[in-house]
Amino acid sequence: MTDTVDLDLQPEPDLNEIINNTTLKWIFVGGKGGVGKTTTTCCLATQIARKRESVLVISTDPAHNLSDAFGQQFTKEPTKVEGVDNLYCMEISPKMEDDIAGGFFSKLSSEVGIDTSGLQELALTMPGIDEAMSFAEVLKLVNNMRFSVVLFDTAPTGHTLRFLQFPALLEKTLGKFSALRQRFSGLFSQFSSMMGMPEGANEAQMAGHLDATRQIIQDVSAQFKNPDLCTFICVCIPEFLSLYETERLVQELANVEIDTNTIVINQVLFPEKGKDCGLCLARREMQQKYIDQYQLLYGDFHVAIMPMMKHEIRGLKALQEFSELLVHPYIQE
Repeated sequence: MTDTVDLDLQPEPDLNEIINNTTLKWIFVGGKGGVGKTTTTCCLATQIARKRESVLVISTDPAHNLSDAFGQQFTKEPTKVEGVDNLYCMEISPKMEDDIAGGFFSKLSSEVGIDTSGLQELALTMPGIDEAMSFAEVLKLVNNMRFSVVLFDTAPTGHTLRFLQFPALLEKTLGKFSALRQRFSGLFSQFSSMMGMPEGANEAQMAGHLDATRQIIQDVSAQFKNPDLCTFICVCIPEFLSLYETERLVQELANVEIDTNTIVINQVLFPEKGKDCGLCLARREMQQKYIDQYQLLYGDFHVAIMPMMKHEIRGLKALQEFSELLVHPYIQE
């Protein structure tokens, strides 16, 4: 057995399979911080918007970049991208709303008779709250799904993996809540507002909504694990740490049963012909070593190579132009 790869048998080095796919409902784009996830997500979204009826891009990264990429302000509500009638963006608030958190801990204090001062601030910074709020928004989308496909511009790898594992954790948590609801009924009315349940619901209504929410979570989890409905695009750069992170990501996605068969390698340097730039040539040689490793490790993946540009990819026009390289791979003349 050899370690060589027959390049003629490798999948096409582009994203046409995803762009032309009409069954996908959820597309995640993720990888190590600083590798160009937002640019890749926005470029992909502009291409898919030409094929699908309506497209939504959600940023689940606490450090949002969608507004900077498109050059317009987005909020926690879907907002149309100026210049594209069927493309929308939203940036999920990474923190629990103050009124929700305040009400929850005030009710906790009265129900169990303890001083909760200081707990609210702690809760707002506790690990996992970002993922909880992000997934709560996904549940709201499922309840009123008016977009053909949703793309997630995700946070760095660790955060994203926790988000993908959150459905199973939340389902278990709701199961425990159901068992405790008679004792802490007041708390559930506060928890319900975070999860999109009606305020002021009685115990029977709350029980019904908890059961319905668990069913939605199960449905979302099943959709995430269905390769016809969901896929994950790994974004990286041709450097050791990024290669290592991508390997970890691909393995973890397999563990949580999320389909992935596409890698985008950004910031690839193509030295100008006829220019004597020793640094450029040396860096390109280093990059090629890692590109070869990607192609060796992921011979059955679509591996798209995106060139480093002389200018920033910002604004709709620049994104649309750069996105063409996801369809027609760059070839240096």
